[in-house]
Amino acid sequence: MRHLADPLLWAALALAAITFAMPALSPIFARLYPEIVPPVYARDGFAALLLSHAVLVAVPAIVTAIVGVGLAVAATRTGGGEVKALVEAGAVIGQAIPPVAVLAVAVPAIGFGAVPTMVALAIYGLLPVVENAVAGLRGVPPAVREAATAMGFTPAQVLWRVELPLAAPAILNGLRLSVIVNIGTAAIGATVGARTLGMPIVTGLVVNKPSYVIQGAVVLALFAIVADLAFDRVAARFARHRRSD
Repeated sequence: MRHLADPLLWAALALAAITFAMPALSPIFARLYPEIVPPVYARDGFAALLLSHAVLVAVPAIVTAIVGVGLAVAATRTGGGEVKALVEAGAVIGQAIPPVAVLAVAVPAIGFGAVPTMVALAIYGLLPVVENAVAGLRGVPPAVREAATAMGFTPAQVLWRVELPLAAPAILNGLRLSVIVNIGTAAIGATVGARTLGMPIVTGLVVNKPSYVIQGAVVLALFAIVADLAFDRVAARFARHRRSD
């Protein structure tokens, strides 16, 4: 019975239901918007758009996790003060540049579709990962590092077996922020031909069909909620694992 109170379960079920049952909601939207034909966005299935949207977010998330943590490690090593300043400045600039501007520059160079969208998301999502990874690594108590060194750990072993596990909650939180922000931001990829949940939203705005906007926005919001709750679950399990150790 405890599982029935799980918010992640209900959010996932709601996302699946609204995604796959959207055509069945046609009578409702037809009554609300009788002037719109068809009442439900039908160019692409919402399930296919959701899958494509998830991939567009997941690939940049993997890239930002690897690059962001790598930059944070470089910035927190001995003598890494200048590196830290450059890394943080670069990450801030990357997030300060609107993804639309990145798309405008990337499209002429690499064409339309998913690739320029993923490039924009990777750049835009780097700052939260870098900031949280730096904070997590700097938050490791010096005494812990010294104890590990006294036990004979090499600097690489200290990093992999001590620092990164202790900094993992902060790193995970940074990745969570990056992913949640990019779930919404990825919708703009529809403007350059990427298959995202932004397609019904953009189409609805262009042709004045508000029902399409509502449909895309609801699925997009539920996707973001599910992702956020999933990160909560991972963080909770990680915390329990650390306590058991």
